[in-house]
Amino acid sequence: MIFIFTLIDKPNASELRQRVRPEHKAYLATVADRMAFAGPLTSDDGVSMFGSLLAIDFESREAANAWLANEPFTKAGLYASISVHAFVNLWAQKTGFPPAA
Repeated sequence: MIFIFTLIDKPNASELRQRVRPEHKAYLATVADRMAFAGPLTSDDGVSMFGSLLAIDFESREAANAWLANEPFTKAGLYASISVHAFVNLWAQKTGFPPAA
């Protein structure tokens, strides 16, 4: 089942986000084959990051929560709020996704 992670940074955490980001991206790569989409939440400028939105396939909520507990941003204390929800995709995506690498 796909789980959606909506992760909002603590205020004034941009330096922490940038410092830990390489570890975060490496950790995401470990589930790349199960990722529906992932990326930063940004201000309207499209640059200033304030959170993350991830959609990843896990066998259970317990597995999703265990993965999140070891995620580098989580371990670094970046997030002010975390929500995890099961998700069923009923719409074929047509826009907003980069070409496959």
